[in-house]
Amino acid sequence: MHYVVLQVVLKEKFLGTGSVNLSSLEQAINEQAAKGYRLHTITTASSGSKGIGGGDRTQATMVFESLS
Repeated sequence: MHYVVLQVVLKEKFLGTGSVNLSSLEQAINEQAAKGYRLHTITTASSGSKGIGGGDRTQATMVFESLS
């Protein structure tokens, strides 16, 4: 397999700015790096609010390329 495509959904904080689960994004990138892939492309898209207390969601879609 030469490419792997992953999607991670990031939940924004209820108060303030920033994502509450950036560690999920970091973990996905590190897992693929350990398998011999490098991050080729990343795109983000806002997927809107999920109501009171839900916060906004951002989808990060990543394409990883095999190093071998």
